[in-house]
Formats: sequence, structure tokens, C-alpha cells
Amino acid sequence: MDRIRGEFIDILEWTDDSRDTIVWRFPRYDNEIKMGARLVVRESQVAVFVNEGRLADVFPPGTYTLETQNMPVLSTLKGWKFGFHSPFKAEVYFVNTRQFTDFKWGTQNPVILRDPEFGMVRVRAFGAFAARVVDPAALLRELAGTDPQFRTEEVGEYLRQLVVSKLGSALGAANVPLLDLASRQEGIGQQLAGILSEDLASVGIAIPKFVIENISVPPEVEAAIDTRSRMGIAGDLDAYTRFQAADAIATAAANPGGGGEGVGLGVGMALGQRIAQGLTPQAPAPAAPAAAPAAPAAAVPPPLPTAAQWFIAVGGQQQGPYDAGVLAGQVAAGNLTRTTLVWRNGLANWQPAEQVAELAALFADVPPPLPPQ
Repeated sequence: MDRIRGEFIDILEWTDDSRDTIVWRFPRYDNEIKMGARLVVRESQVAVFVNEGRLADVFPPGTYTLETQNMPVLSTLKGWKFGFHSPFKAEVYFVNTRQFTDFKWGTQNPVILRDPEFGMVRVRAFGAFAARVVDPAALLRELAGTDPQFRTEEVGEYLRQLVVSKLGSALGAANVPLLDLASRQEGIGQQLAGILSEDLASVGIAIPKFVIENISVPPEVEAAIDTRSRMGIAGDLDAYTRFQAADAIATAAANPGGGGEGVGLGVGMALGQRIAQGLTPQAPAPAAPAAAPAAPAAAVPPPLPTAAQWFIAVGGQQQGPYDAGVLAGQVAAGNLTRTTLVWRNGLANWQPAEQVAELAALFADVPPPLPPQ
């Protein structure tokens, strides 16, 4: 009955009740489209007519009468020798040309950029984009093929991979500092839409809208940006120190017990004094009194002369240095005799003590050695 009913149905149309169908093939028993069939193409649709396996024509919105080699009932009767299957085949594919706006994209791995302020930075991004069919014939040849119902999920992953592959080069070519990316997201998105549309022209798809919702950086870079913002709010270094002290008070107050109250109190008192000093007008420092005329310098005696330091040779060993007072004790002890070799700074060689005039007084009361028997 479906086969017989198909012989008399001659209106071809499609009312889309889904939100994700790109291509839909009109169902007809054994693809037999009759002579004089009425084709209704609505707005946001294009119909592609395939006759005997070849793409015959593309129909924009409107109502058309199809001329094919297939005849109603009589054509089927004439196909008796083919088992009631007509050898003349025809197909109609309806292609949805509206914008499909439910495509999402995101960077699974970070994109590395060179930033003039932060150096080498890894960024991640995500957003959405819209796709539209601009060349139905190319879409059927390259992507949809003979699929009776070609959906967005079948092409979504391919589009997302293409987007991510172009994102890094687009951000690098934009040459925008990291802190200015937020103000340039719309311009970068428009640039990417044009690049992607050019790459997808061969498959009949265009990207009319590309949106970058967010560009994020690693936590350590966010911390550096936050620190720089805090310093910018604080103004100068002294104000930033007071700002940190205020943070310390809040931290100490949030940890009761364990000395937290004492720390908070001490820091608070110090901060209060600093703030009071900052708010109180500072009186100018008193001028230094005029310097009195310098008094004449008092006469300073020259340094005392230093006593000569003597070395003596006792038992083949050098001893000293000794001053004159110590040498007298050495004479009394018998370590220094008239024949003992002595030396001081200024003498060329070691000499017997009796031959040194400065030491003669040490031996005044010492008798000379006895003559040999």
C-alpha cells in the first residue's frame, strides 16, 4: 500500500521539527519521483534534485514542478520486467540553510603565547560559534553523501578541531598583550570567523559568528596579575605596606586563640600610629643652629719613642724579642752573658753582647770570665 500510495503523492516538502538536522532526504518508495511532482521549498531551505544518480539542480525557496523520466502508475506498469521497480531513479534532498548556533568549542590543551610583560604564557579559551550551509551541492558531495538525515553532531567534532587548530595562530598573529585580550576578543573572533569560513568553503559551510567567551591563564599568572593590581590600588610602597598590615590584622582576627588576638592588637596599634602620623600635618624640622667658629687646635705632643726589641741566642735557639728591662733579668738569670749573641733591628749580623755599646751597662757589675788556667 505504501508503494501504491507513493504513486499518487506528488507534493514534496519538508517541515523541520528538529533543531539539529542539516540535510533530510525526502522518503519515496524506491526513490521514484513522478513526472510533474510539486516541490515546495520554504525559507531557510534549499532543495537539491538528484536525477538518475547525478546532481541535476538546486532549488532556492519557492514552488516548482519536477520533470523526470518517471511516470505515474503507467511507469510502474512498464517496469514489470524489473520486478515493479522503475529503472528511472530520482531523489530530493532538503538542506537547512539557517544558522546552527549550538556549536561549542574549547582548548583541551593550553596554547602557548609570547607576552611582552609576562614572557611565555599558557592560555586556555572557550566559546561558541554558528555554522551555516552556503553551498548545498558541495556539502552533499563532500560531507553528507547519501545520508538520509545528516545532523550537526556528525560534523560538530570536525568543526571544533578546526577551530582549535586556528586559535593559536590567530592569537599569535593578533600580537595583543595578555592584559588587553579582553578588549580585543570580539575583533579576534571576527578574524577567526573569516579564516574558518575560507577553510570550510570547499565543503559548503561558513562560520558567520565566532564568539570567544573567556581566555584564562594558569593560577600562578593570575596571582601575579592580582598582586600587580593590589599594588596599583595601594599606590606607593608605603601605602602598600599599610595595606598588607591591614590584611595581617584581618588574618589574625580570623584565627582566635594561639596569640592571634595579641598579634592583631600589636599590628593594629602599629598601623594606627602609622595612619595617625600620615594624617597629622608634620611640622617643619627646626633649623640647625649656626656653627660656632672653630677653636684653634691644641698642641699635640709627638708619640713616645718605642724601646728597641732584642733577640738572644741561647743553646742554639732564638729567643725574644725582649726590651732592655727584660734583658737585665736575663743577665741576672745567667741566660745572657758577655759572649751571648744578640741582634736587634738595625744590626747587620748577630754580635756578642759585650760588643754592643747599648748593652754595656748591663754587664757593669758582672765580672768578666776567668782567664783559662
